[in-house]
Amino acid sequence: MSWTLVCCNDVAAQPWRNGGGVTRELLAWPSADDWAIRLSVADIAQDGPFSAFTGVDRWFAVLTGAGVWLGAPEAAVRADDDPVYFAGESAPPCRLIAGPTRDLNLMLRRDRAVGGLRRSRAGPLPPTTHAGSSATRIEGLFTLAGGELRSAGGLLRLPPLSLAWRIAPAEQEETTFVPTIVNDATFVWQCSVTDAVWNSR
Repeated sequence: MSWTLVCCNDVAAQPWRNGGGVTRELLAWPSADDWAIRLSVADIAQDGPFSAFTGVDRWFAVLTGAGVWLGAPEAAVRADDDPVYFAGESAPPCRLIAGPTRDLNLMLRRDRAVGGLRRSRAGPLPPTTHAGSSATRIEGLFTLAGGELRSAGGLLRLPPLSLAWRIAPAEQEETTFVPTIVNDATFVWQCSVTDAVWNSR
């Protein structure tokens, strides 16, 4: 199936400089030093603003915990909500509603990648969209409770808190996700990256 599997519990937590939480980086593509795509899980322990990322589009989703108040004006983001988008430059304030949260973050450099993150349910994954012939398509799925990815090419078991991602094949194939727990928090992301980025690596 050509999927790469990354388990959150196998990734070392990196403490924030302000002491407000930790981040586990699950994917930085094509490289950690010069990424176009970055997906991570963060544990937020105290109130504070998001770090500013100029030129970056961000999606944020609460996985566990009571949720956060995000932005100005404030809007509540809870574990059952769809991912929230904001521009990385905005660095919105973040206030915990009632205790720590665990959260999912997708970041795309605006001049190099287009795409998004959305909540999904059991069933076939959406077809991968293409931004044009000069783009590399990348797709992934993050699951909170675990499950199975099934396709004609085989079966991949995903443990809890894991990411499966791949460079999408040229020919579309139907892939179905079956969660371990019905209505589990599952998120699908897709993006297209210009070949200029891919070929520079």
